[in-house]
Amino acid sequence: MLASSTGGDRFIAPAAMMRGRGYGSLGAKMGRRTLRKLLVANRGEIALRIIRSARLMGIATVAVFSEADRESAHLAAADEAFSIGPAEAQHSYLNIGAILEAADRTGADAIHPGYGFLSERPEFARAVEDHGLIFVGPPAGVMELLGDKAAARRLAVASGIPVIPGIESGDPAAVQGLGAASGFPLVVKAAAGGGGRGMRLVREASEIQPALEAATREAHTAFGDGRLLVERYLEEPRHVEVQLMGDGRGKVIALGDRDCSIQRRYQKLLEESPAPGLSEGLRQQLTDAALRLASRARYRSAGTAEFLVAGDRFYFLEVNARLQVEHPVTEMRYGCDLVGEQLRVAQGDALSEVPMPRGCAIECRVNAEEPEHDFRPATGEVLYLHLPAGPNVRVDTSLQPGAVVSAHYDGLLAKVVCFGLTREEARMRMISALGEFTLAGVPHTAALMRDIVASEPFSEVRLSTRFIQRWFRDWQPDADTVRAALVAAALLTGRDRAMPSAAGGSSRRADGDRSPWTRLGHFELWSRQ
Repeated sequence: MLASSTGGDRFIAPAAMMRGRGYGSLGAKMGRRTLRKLLVANRGEIALRIIRSARLMGIATVAVFSEADRESAHLAAADEAFSIGPAEAQHSYLNIGAILEAADRTGADAIHPGYGFLSERPEFARAVEDHGLIFVGPPAGVMELLGDKAAARRLAVASGIPVIPGIESGDPAAVQGLGAASGFPLVVKAAAGGGGRGMRLVREASEIQPALEAATREAHTAFGDGRLLVERYLEEPRHVEVQLMGDGRGKVIALGDRDCSIQRRYQKLLEESPAPGLSEGLRQQLTDAALRLASRARYRSAGTAEFLVAGDRFYFLEVNARLQVEHPVTEMRYGCDLVGEQLRVAQGDALSEVPMPRGCAIECRVNAEEPEHDFRPATGEVLYLHLPAGPNVRVDTSLQPGAVVSAHYDGLLAKVVCFGLTREEARMRMISALGEFTLAGVPHTAALMRDIVASEPFSEVRLSTRFIQRWFRDWQPDADTVRAALVAAALLTGRDRAMPSAAGGSSRRADGDRSPWTRLGHFELWSRQ
């Protein structure tokens, strides 16, 4: 049922009518602040992921959606759905007023931000709490302390954790002085956020001014804050993070580490746990540093402490004060539900005991991009979809046939996660799973990720943040993939010609474009290994 209202459309999902309203009656623990109805302030696969955990705890759920997401899978999974605005994120998923109105209109008593969008905005956490609602994540004060790169760096120094030489300044003269003292190259970062936004590499003094100007503009656009942090750039370090969970009262636990070194444009493509090839001594030092930092901040909810590792030395990088995209890797190893744990902590329950980890897990992100064209962003309609399955294979996605992948939002299509008792078992399972992943209509990166996991450098743990540039700079899809795309394009185009339109006429596109390549995008032949 869809009813018009001044604040947006409200939709009661058919599944909710069959289940009843829920309201915590199916198992949510009685605590200080029992969650009864959770609004998920996000979209796509992470919204679907959060809704599933809430359902297991008997917590009713509210999905929000923009006009571009009216047919998204997470709406049907929730008990209710509420329209929050047009497709542009700044008017919908980044609109704090619209999200709070949705909570009011639906009677939600808690909000989970997911990741991205408003998840690391202290002003959002504070607005939610000031509104009398429960924010499922770290409180605003903790977010200001740890989510801000400059403030987190100062806390790391005070906690005795190694940091890379750097300055908190966007002044060209100060940056010139840093380059003279520590040497080039340098890296410019946005102090207020992460995800690679606002980052610029400076290899010589003449590049300082344009890099600072570009980084400031991008930081303002992405985070509303143009402050910069400049550090000495490590050429080929590894990127290793530690998963944390805190209760906000001083107790923090660590749930292993993850290697996130395989990246493009400072954004992660593949994560695995445990980080391979680290000595046990170094692994323990990383864990101890992460726990020390989070305990000092009295951290609450899920988060990660991130480090750069060079040889047997490590340096603090940042804290991501939110649930991470790659959290399924830890869940597979530890047999836990990190989202469920976030919900329990939010309602005042004690932290669960740390389960014993086993085996290894690898996650590959499948993005709507063309890696053979410098990871050019891609859009399209999902014409055909086949997802891998089998023992110890997990796929987190909201894709479904007919879904439209637009340019409005992040291009993450799916996360394929595989577990094995050994890294080699997990690696071989991932090669098979990515070979089975089939998507027609949207160019994507599954073939690249399969080739990375199958490669000798990955197998031999020759990992660094420049892995792509070193080993896959000139990657191209092989001939089998191209031939499969041609066959699939011909079949789909023939089907379109044979099918009448809804009005009974021709199915020709309004723009006259009948190119099978435009319609198809990448097609991966799933039987290819």
